[in-house]
Amino acid sequence: MEDRTAARRPALLVVEDDQDIAAMLAEVLSEEYQVDRAADAERGLDLCLHRHYDVLVVDRRLPGMDGVALVAAVRRAHLNTPVLMLTALGTVDDKVQGLDGGANDYLVKPFEFDELLARLRALRRGYAVAGSRRYLGDWTYTPDNRTVYSPTGARIQLTVTENALLDLLSSSPDHVFSRDEILHTVFSDEDSPGSVDTYVHYLRRKTSRQMVETVRSRGYRVGDLA
Repeated sequence: MEDRTAARRPALLVVEDDQDIAAMLAEVLSEEYQVDRAADAERGLDLCLHRHYDVLVVDRRLPGMDGVALVAAVRRAHLNTPVLMLTALGTVDDKVQGLDGGANDYLVKPFEFDELLARLRALRRGYAVAGSRRYLGDWTYTPDNRTVYSPTGARIQLTVTENALLDLLSSSPDHVFSRDEILHTVFSDEDSPGSVDTYVHYLRRKTSRQMVETVRSRGYRVGDLA
């Protein structure tokens, strides 16, 4: 199985219709990030729904769906990726609209790239503190609130035990956990090894059969959902 815990540069999406500005942003940001670009909100939303990004840079004025509508659509999809909105409009009302729409910060053009990079670092620090999210293929898992989001955006609430099981398996995605390991970590002393199999079944039934992989004669690990 592919090593999904390998270190990588954080992924960033730039949604900007001015190709000169977009190219300049990508060139500067690529020193610290893996950068993707989208020239309109529709393409940007499609990328957000199918790829994981650590932070988004979104222009306020885009053709068709504007930047505020894009960010609102991202939030409706249960993605809390931090968003920095760029705009040539510096009025208070315009900033309020962007922030109320779901953006985390606002930067008015023209700006210094050092400030842009510093704001992005601050957003990512705040995002890391706010809570953990784990990406299991196209599924998103938030252990802190016992919730799994399906690739279609459906919200699935886990029980305490189901959450403890998925939390353990996804904490070391390439490790095969024996039934005894799972039993002693997730369950109480009164439970039997059969409880492990029962809750694996419950978790698969709520999410996907591929969510938990059975490794014959060894135990279980989180499934490869890529």
